[in-house]
Amino acid sequence: MADATKYVPIGGGNLHTTTLDLKNLFSILKTRTTLAFAYVFIFLFIAFTVFLAFSPSPNASSPWFTNIFSPSSSTTSPTSSKSQLSSIFSYFFPNTNNTNVSYPFDPLQNNTSSTRSTNATSLSQSHIPNTIEKTINSNITSVQNSSQDAVPVPVPVQIPIPNTNNTKITNLTSQIVKKEPSFVINQTSHSDEAIAKDKAMNSNQTKNATAEGVPITPNKNLSSNSSSLKDVVLNNYTASLAKKQNNKHEEKKKDEWMESLMKCDFFDGEWVKDDSYPLYKPGSCSVIDEQFNCIGNGRPDKDYQKYKWKPKGCSLPRLDGHKMLDLLRGKRLVFVGDSLNRNMWESLICILRNSVKDKRKVYEANGRVHFRGEASYSFVFQDYKFSVELFVSPFLVQEWEMPDKNGTKKETLRLDLVGRSSDQYKDADIIVFNTGHWWTHDKTSKGKDYYQEGSHVYDELNVLEAFRRAITTWSRWVDANVNPSKSIVLFRGYSASHFSGGQWNSGGQCDSETAPIDNEKYLTEYPPKMRVLEKVLNNMKTHVTYLNITRMTDFRKDGHPSIYRKHNLSPEEQKSPLRFQDCSHWCLPGVPDTWNEILYAELLIREYRNQQQKKRT
Repeated sequence: MADATKYVPIGGGNLHTTTLDLKNLFSILKTRTTLAFAYVFIFLFIAFTVFLAFSPSPNASSPWFTNIFSPSSSTTSPTSSKSQLSSIFSYFFPNTNNTNVSYPFDPLQNNTSSTRSTNATSLSQSHIPNTIEKTINSNITSVQNSSQDAVPVPVPVQIPIPNTNNTKITNLTSQIVKKEPSFVINQTSHSDEAIAKDKAMNSNQTKNATAEGVPITPNKNLSSNSSSLKDVVLNNYTASLAKKQNNKHEEKKKDEWMESLMKCDFFDGEWVKDDSYPLYKPGSCSVIDEQFNCIGNGRPDKDYQKYKWKPKGCSLPRLDGHKMLDLLRGKRLVFVGDSLNRNMWESLICILRNSVKDKRKVYEANGRVHFRGEASYSFVFQDYKFSVELFVSPFLVQEWEMPDKNGTKKETLRLDLVGRSSDQYKDADIIVFNTGHWWTHDKTSKGKDYYQEGSHVYDELNVLEAFRRAITTWSRWVDANVNPSKSIVLFRGYSASHFSGGQWNSGGQCDSETAPIDNEKYLTEYPPKMRVLEKVLNNMKTHVTYLNITRMTDFRKDGHPSIYRKHNLSPEEQKSPLRFQDCSHWCLPGVPDTWNEILYAELLIREYRNQQQKKRT
């Protein structure tokens, strides 16, 4: 049975055999038709795909499909076929290990770079297909980087990158820096020769490529801008350094100058011609009393205003009114003494007033316009809350009256009592005292029945001894009433007179003098009263700065008002004008301006010492 089934007779069962053969043939044909159809479909699909690759429709309905095949440039080249096939191949066979790609200056990432030399895109070479890597390397513009400090410029990159599911393509374009040229990496591949050439040009960049990306160099314009920026920064730094060095140099010079001032004897020197003087124009200051207004009273020569005092050991600073006003801001500066201190007081008011913009804000507190006959005056500098005041006290001790035997009163000088106005200025910030000229008058010089202590009036007392007792009384009052930590005390010495042919009340003259004394041998003897004063000052507890102007004024026989002391002469004066001369006071502008320059120098020294003390503490 088995054999019968296995071996069918040739002549039998022909219909059955034919049927089996037809079934086998149809089965075979069916299989071949299916394969042929499949091959035709595949061929058509490939042909359609190639067609779209070379001639994509701009109106394709599928955005992702368009993105795959859309070229980065509208122009074609002989090498475009290779580029498109590479893109197609990369699409169908992506690198599945590409999991993270970053780009320079991605707004979604915190990507920064510290230096130009290490700045690169964050696109890792290990994550980029070979064709894209070639495209990047062949299209990066190589420009010499002229500055290590230039700012890196972001590069717009447009590279199709498939995701891990091979279903989506993402276009990433970095931001373009405003006003800087763009660097575009073309997606289109170059020929092998172009690629080799570009790789040779960018070999340094390739060698310097880090694991995080490819270094991008700026273009020539950016290099130029960066170089300019570097020059500006360098110039600013150099200027700043030079300024600091110059400031240090100036500060050193200032320190040396101040040290020389502190060691200098201001009163040992000479007068030198200086056309930059006076410190204020004649006739510009209405404060000047008629007695001192020589130009206003008709004096023809003006060279007496053109002299500057030059100490031998230093350079005396020219008085800066603005600076002095700042030093005196909020303070009281008081002059106490005789009419020579009034000379100095008016001089200072004119100097400082000349430095104030609004002259209306400088005024006498009581509205006075003449400054003789009253016990005190006060000029206010409103903007500086500063006042410069004068208290008349020719002897610094009290002038007194006491009953005489005949029932009348006689004048005396109380050597044991300081001036009556002392309580009004004891708290002032700066006090300048003086006395001297009134001790040469008849009563004081003779000393008969004039000097008094307590209730006792001396029948006769030597004027030098009387002066010593009066100055001692003054010094004790200063030690007891003036606070040296708050107040600065100065004493201006005796101002020389230049009467020739008699004294002030006996026809003495100086009207012919138009130049200073140029030889020291013609100077007068140093006044004995000033030696007495110096001894008293040395024994005081309070430090008193002694302005010893006696010798420096002795040179200036040309600086007095002489006959130009009044504008309108009385009938008697008109008859003998040469008999009435003033050879004690000084014309303004003139010699007293220099006294105030010395005062200014003393204030500068005190300010400097205070600053140095603060630095040490």
